[in-house]
Amino acid sequence: MNTYDISTDPSRLQLEAIHATLTRSYWSPGVPMEVVARAIANSMCFGLYLGDAQVGFARVVTDKASFAYLADVYVLEAHRGQGLSKRLVETILAHPELQGLRRFLLATKDAHGLYAQYGFKPLAAPDRMMEIRIPPSWLRTVPE
Repeated sequence: MNTYDISTDPSRLQLEAIHATLTRSYWSPGVPMEVVARAIANSMCFGLYLGDAQVGFARVVTDKASFAYLADVYVLEAHRGQGLSKRLVETILAHPELQGLRRFLLATKDAHGLYAQYGFKPLAAPDRMMEIRIPPSWLRTVPE
């Protein structure tokens, strides 16, 4: 039986593996390694491992008091269908430093059903939310 474990130990994170997956994802295509490294350094990260191999990842941007944003959640395709994404989300939501928050946000194109199981819903008051949308620097064309 495969034994997977989830860890918040930053020394176990495999930056190259994380970057390789994120750069092919729909939410961060072509993301540079240095952007991934900076995001990881400034987030609470959760690695999913099978032995020494990193097979999943998620990070939380948070003040650990009132707000958190769940980002970059993935499980490698070869490891899907085993409930690992559920286990990863459960571990994140149960983490002691993420209790008592007023708001926990995320954005997803295709995993609404997964997150709904854990209480995520469409914005209660979308008219109160605003954003600045700027294309990532690595996707902008540079004028000649």
